[in-house]
Amino acid sequence: MEENKKSKVKSWIKESLTLKMFTVGFLIIVMLIPLSYIKELIRERKFNQEEVIAKIDKKWGEELLLYGPILKIPYKYYTKETLLNEQTKKYYTKKTEEIKYAYFFPNTLDEKVNIKTQERHLGMYKEMVYNSDIKISGNFETPNFKALDIKEEDVVWKKAKIIIKTSNLKGITKQVVMRLNESDYTFKPVYNNQKERYNELKSHTLLSDIIKETDLQTKDEKINFNLDIPINGSKQFRIIPIGKETKLNIKSNWNTNEFIGDFSPIESEKVGANGFEKNWKVLHINRPFSQQFLNKLPNLNDFAFGVNFRSPVNEYQKNTRAVKYGFLLIGLTFLIFFLIQSISKINIHPFQYLMIGIALTMFYTLLIAITEHSNFEKAYIIAGASVVILISLYSKSILKNIKFPLLIGASLASLYTFIYVIIQLEEYALLVGSIGLFIILAIVMYVSRKIKWN
Repeated sequence: MEENKKSKVKSWIKESLTLKMFTVGFLIIVMLIPLSYIKELIRERKFNQEEVIAKIDKKWGEELLLYGPILKIPYKYYTKETLLNEQTKKYYTKKTEEIKYAYFFPNTLDEKVNIKTQERHLGMYKEMVYNSDIKISGNFETPNFKALDIKEEDVVWKKAKIIIKTSNLKGITKQVVMRLNESDYTFKPVYNNQKERYNELKSHTLLSDIIKETDLQTKDEKINFNLDIPINGSKQFRIIPIGKETKLNIKSNWNTNEFIGDFSPIESEKVGANGFEKNWKVLHINRPFSQQFLNKLPNLNDFAFGVNFRSPVNEYQKNTRAVKYGFLLIGLTFLIFFLIQSISKINIHPFQYLMIGIALTMFYTLLIAITEHSNFEKAYIIAGASVVILISLYSKSILKNIKFPLLIGASLASLYTFIYVIIQLEEYALLVGSIGLFIILAIVMYVSRKIKWN
């Protein structure tokens, strides 16, 4: 009697679809553990990549933000203070003189920039950097101190200078010399210990020689200037539109369409495979700040615009997106084996499910490793083909025929293709993913309709 009960229990355990279904579900949850380790591996490798890229950028030249040229003119500022004379017991007024500065932005600012990108390698990692040749021209209006309530005799014209601010001092490859009317003026860096920053960028100041009064007070009331600044940089190129009319022309061999900042190019043409040429035009009425400031220059980095030279999605981002579909891949693969097991009455041991799950997770380690030495597309094909072949051959030994392994191989290839398409899409990823999952659900419902769950 007891032996009969034991044999019935064994038979139920062996044949119960419900128990098998729960076992398969439990194994799918178990496979989340190696997937979490793979995500951590990607984060670690990405962090290593960022460290190496930071080293490349530091040696070559970092992100470039250009702010200038700006006319800096000192003036005398007087303060009055009423004091008590202790001896006479009478009050008197003490007048104190100090030097302050007025800053004037250009009337017109025209920047023509030619940017050539190139790859720099350090170990197995690479970074996109660039050489930029910046030609700046324009003019200042003769400063009007009356509008600022400053007397003409208080202006110290003989100590006026031009300043240029930049986030990337190290990338400048030759002496910066400005032609101002009929004279040339050389710029020198100024040490700033205040750690002033443009968002997360350090601000460096270039200061010109003292400007001649004859170059400032001209008959036509226009102070013309032009200069060339070749700068090596990386990540981004941006300027701040401080001209009453600012024009920017950028030519580059970089085929991107990521133009950043509050101001867009005035043309709508698409970027070609050989690069782009874009123009911007910003008027003073388009941005909320004036053409002159007293005492201190404001932080205007929020109004900067330009071009991003970083790839929108790098290889590790693609790997991260691929791993997010790991649960879906493992779940659907296990479901295929479970349906085959249920229909064909072939017994598949939980250990064999576990081996298949480990093979599926190995896809991601292969993908990461090959991507670091090639590109994501080649790595995906190699890793995907390897896993499909491995699981197909392994299933042949389990299922004892050729029909089901071919079905499994075709199903896995379709799943990997489906996931690859979703990874590549951005705007339509949700739509395509939803349609694909709906089709998969319909197929599963159709196949499982004749299974006797009892």
